[in-house]
Amino acid sequence: MMTNSDSRHAGNRPTLLAWGGLILALAALLLGGAAGLGHRAGLWSYTSGFALMGVAALAGLAALVANVIAGLRIRRLQPRPPLRVAVLGGVLGAIVVSLPANQLRLGMSLPRIHDITTDTANPPPFVAIAPLRADSPNPSSYAGESVARQQLASYPQVVPHFYNANRHVVFNEAVEIVRGRGWMAVATDDDGGRIEASVMSRWFGFVDDVVIRVAETPQGTRVDMRSKSRVGQSDLGANAERVRTFLAELDQQLSY
Repeated sequence: MMTNSDSRHAGNRPTLLAWGGLILALAALLLGGAAGLGHRAGLWSYTSGFALMGVAALAGLAALVANVIAGLRIRRLQPRPPLRVAVLGGVLGAIVVSLPANQLRLGMSLPRIHDITTDTANPPPFVAIAPLRADSPNPSSYAGESVARQQLASYPQVVPHFYNANRHVVFNEAVEIVRGRGWMAVATDDDGGRIEASVMSRWFGFVDDVVIRVAETPQGTRVDMRSKSRVGQSDLGANAERVRTFLAELDQQLSY
C-alpha cells in the first residue's frame, strides 16, 4: 500500500526530471553560443567550435527528451504540479537542436561550394583582397567548370543585373549599399568599376569576401558580383543569398 510519503516522493520525480532537463537545456544553450564566440575571439579553431556545437546539440536533445517525459508524467499526477519548468526546458532544448539540424538539412540539400558569382565564365577577380586571403584554406582563384555547373543547377537566379543608368551612378549606389550593410570596404575603384569588401559573420566570425564589377555595355550598365568564403567547403547557401539580396537592394535603389 502506497503511503502519503511514497506518493509525494513519486510526484517529486517528474518535477526533478523537469528541473534537470531545464538546467541541461540552459547549459546546452550557453555551450552552443560559446562555440561560435570562442572561435571569433581566437580561443579555438572553427572545427573545435563545430565539435562543441555537436555536443551542445546532443545535450539539447537530451534536455528535450527529458522534459517531454517529465511533462507527460506531470500531467498524470493528482494534484498536478505546474508544467512551466518542463515546457520551458523543452522549448530551450528544441531551440538548441534546431540550429544544427537546419545546418545539416542545408548541407545535405545544397552543393558543397563556397564561391558564387553572377559570371561563371569570367568571374570578377579579387585584386586588393587577394593578399588578405593568402593564408586562407580557400584560394582567391575560381575553381572553374565544376563549381559553375553546381551553382547553375542550385542557384539559377544568380545572374548579372543591367541598369539604364550612368555607370558612375550605379557604382556610387553600390558603394553606399556596401557601407550601409556594415561591410568592410577594401577597395572602391570608380575608374576601374571595381568594389571589394569583406563580411564577417556575427557568431563564428567567419570572413567572406565580395567583389563587385560595374561596366558599361550595349545593354546598359552591367553589375556582376562574386562572394567567396575564406574557410569551409560548403557555405550552406550564404554566398548566394548575399549576392541575391545585394542585387535586389540595388534594383530597388535604382528603380526610379
